[in-house]
Amino acid sequence: MVQRERIADNVYSFQSDVYAQVTAGVVIGPNWAVVIDTLALPEETLIIRDFVEQDLNVPVRYVINTHSHADHSWGNCFFPGTMVVSHPLCRQYLDTKGRLALEEAKKSNLSMRNVKIVLPQITFDQGEINLRVGKKTLTLLPLPGSSYDNVGVLVEEDRVLFAGDAAMPLPYIVDGDIDDLSASLKRVSRMGLENIVQGHGDIVLRGEIDNFIKENLSYLSNVRKVVRKASRRRYPQEVLEEASVESCGKSRVLIGGLAPELHRRNMRALYVHLYGKFPPPPDEEDEDDYEWEEEGED
Repeated sequence: MVQRERIADNVYSFQSDVYAQVTAGVVIGPNWAVVIDTLALPEETLIIRDFVEQDLNVPVRYVINTHSHADHSWGNCFFPGTMVVSHPLCRQYLDTKGRLALEEAKKSNLSMRNVKIVLPQITFDQGEINLRVGKKTLTLLPLPGSSYDNVGVLVEEDRVLFAGDAAMPLPYIVDGDIDDLSASLKRVSRMGLENIVQGHGDIVLRGEIDNFIKENLSYLSNVRKVVRKASRRRYPQEVLEEASVESCGKSRVLIGGLAPELHRRNMRALYVHLYGKFPPPPDEEDEDDYEWEEEGED
C-alpha cells in the first residue's frame, strides 16, 4: 500500500500505491521527528506514524503541510499534539474549502469517518523559515504555482527538496498560476539539489533534475500556446480537445494514467484564467453573439 525509501541518513520518503502516487516524507532526529505531508487514506498515514513512533521509537513533533490538498493534509489529525506548519493560505483553504470537501467525502467513503480537519498553528508567507531536527536543517520556502499556498521543504545538509506539487511528473496549475509555477521550477533548478521528492511520482535524482525541469517548463509553454491558439478560433473547445497531453510533450501514462484528465483540466483552467470564462461547445453557441479577441503569440 505504501512504498518507503531511505533517501539520506534519517530522511525518508513514502509513496502511495493506491492514490495518484502521492508522496510524504519524514526527517528523523535523535529525540523527535518531522513529518512532511500526509497521504490520501487514513490507513496510509497511520503506516507512516507507526514507522516513526514504533519502529524508530521517536515521537512526531511537527507536521509540515506543503499545501492544503486533501491527499497532503487531511492526515494531520492522526498526529495529535504536534505543531502543524504551513503557508497561511493553506490554513485558510483547509478552514473553508477543506471542511466542506471533507463533509462530502464522508458521505461516500467510510474510511474518512474519523478524519478531522486540523488547522496549522504556525504559518509563514514570505522569505524562509528554518527548523532544526538533530543535525538536519529544514528550510521552508514558498514554491507557488501548482497552488497559491504551496511550499517546499529543503533538507540543507543532504540537498533534498520535498517540493509538494510544485514538482510533479505532469505540472498541474488548476489551483494556481502558470507564471508562478514556471518561476518556482526555475528557482528549483538553481538550488543545487541531489534529489527532488515530487508531490506525486518517483524521486527525481540529481542527474535527472535538469531534464525534468526543462520538460516541465516546455510542457507549460506548449499548454499556453494551445490555449492562445484556441482563443483565436470560433470554436475554441475543438482546438483544446485536439491538443492531447502527448502533443504537449508528456506521456499519458504518468501519475497512474491520470495525465490526460489533469492535462484537460490544465487547459480549461488556463483558458478561464486568461479569458475569463470557458467557451461553450459549438452546438450551444449563438454565433451572432459570440465574440473573441485576437491575440498574438509570445
